[in-house]
Amino acid sequence: MNNSMAQPFSLFLPLLPSHTITNQHIRWQPQNNAQKDESLETTTQPQIIDDKSPHCIPFILSRLHAYQSSHPNSSRPFIIGLNGVQGAGKTTLVSALAQTLKEKEGLETLVLSIDDLYLKREDQVKLAKEQEGNALVQYRGEPGTHDLPLARTLLSTLLAGLPTPIPAYNKAAYSGHGDRAPSSTFRLVNTPSTPPIKVLILEGWLVGFRSLPLSTIAEKRASPSTLTLRKHELAHLEYVNERLKEYDVLTDEFDAFIHIDARETQWVYGWRDEQEAVLRAKGRGG
Repeated sequence: MNNSMAQPFSLFLPLLPSHTITNQHIRWQPQNNAQKDESLETTTQPQIIDDKSPHCIPFILSRLHAYQSSHPNSSRPFIIGLNGVQGAGKTTLVSALAQTLKEKEGLETLVLSIDDLYLKREDQVKLAKEQEGNALVQYRGEPGTHDLPLARTLLSTLLAGLPTPIPAYNKAAYSGHGDRAPSSTFRLVNTPSTPPIKVLILEGWLVGFRSLPLSTIAEKRASPSTLTLRKHELAHLEYVNERLKEYDVLTDEFDAFIHIDARETQWVYGWRDEQEAVLRAKGRGG
């Protein structure tokens, strides 16, 4: 619903259509005529091109250094929020950012996906029944389908520097419907034998979103240029918007925030197809 993303120190990075051809995070290597008879596996392997780190990493480092200067004795982790449309290169950017923070800044960095905070399968089924008819929450993904009590506990223990189990979510469980992984598989951080977490990166498509006034939702749904919102009842949109307020417990803690967007929505579909092609090439499925 194009929710507002009000952050004190934010970087907005719009992607242009040219990125999809020459400088996006994925670029297909074309075949010439001489290559056509060779193995497709060797001539059409997609490559991941990182074009966002040169913009985003300097921004994060500037905010980090300012934070360190103003909080010289703080043990609280520096918290980064990052969101972006599917296929925009979040994973590539997060990997490069985490590597920079660890290797060049010497800071133990934890990357947490909002996806790993999804409800357990049984709770998602319960929510779907309670909101029967609301297509937005029949499956995981939208605000309201994450375990916010778990998120609050996770964040509070990380901020306090206490031993913290990091949840994981198995999207392949229940024939793709997904379920939380067993707690016995959770990684434990901030233990006596491991370095304390100094930076937390929370990434996901809705990270940093804020709820909108109800009047704004009604106006957007009634707009002639809106197609997707009109597919849903106003009450269903309002439900998701209300649940989004619960995510402020995470958003309010951000010290820096990056939003990667596309100037045209239709570009996202091509990027998503490219992203899934890369995953298939790696044998991980789409």
